[in-house]
Amino acid sequence: MESPIRILLVDDHTLFRSGIKALLQRQKGFEVVGEAGDGHEGVKRAQSLHPDVVLLDLHMPGISGCEAVQLIAGCDDPPRVVMLTVSEDADDLVEALRAGAQGYLLKNIDADFLVDAIRRAAAGDAVMSPQMTAKLMASVRGAPRTAAPQTPASHEKLTQREREVMGFLAQGASNKEIARALDLAESTVKIHIQGILKKLNLAGRVQAAVYAVEHGLAQKN
Repeated sequence: MESPIRILLVDDHTLFRSGIKALLQRQKGFEVVGEAGDGHEGVKRAQSLHPDVVLLDLHMPGISGCEAVQLIAGCDDPPRVVMLTVSEDADDLVEALRAGAQGYLLKNIDADFLVDAIRRAAAGDAVMSPQMTAKLMASVRGAPRTAAPQTPASHEKLTQREREVMGFLAQGASNKEIARALDLAESTVKIHIQGILKKLNLAGRVQAAVYAVEHGLAQKN
């Protein structure tokens, strides 16, 4: 029997947290292990509770959600952090992803989408509300190259297959979806992604997705 996905909720609105907690506790394979009402408390609980996934609001009293993401990333065996916010601002989206968030979801998503997104995030997939994917691509394409916080190694090192995988990462595709589209085994897709991250000195698939858009590697479907 598989262990449940352990979830920490961090949001300054008590009623919203209660509603999400009630929803998730009805789902098979989920366990809400803790709650926090601000970023400072959220970081402490992430360090002590060792959740698999943190659902984190963007704008809270004290430190911001993006600051909390960076601090949580410094934990031993850090959890996946998914922003759950009302902000549809492209700058907030890009800042959160660059800070290390695994995904960016709007609070107006339906319950099924949220449940699926948490499962995907726990498995290592990048997750995003559909309307934010277009904003990410538009924002990154329009940003000056000097705005990038790091200069990864040249993507000329990538093989043609790795470039194809990068394109699907830019769309937020899961390993299963990439495997189906390219007629590959999921294990092979994982190997390609590991190779991409190593060659480009990137921390995760979200940074790889941003890189793909910045450098014109996104699939045009």
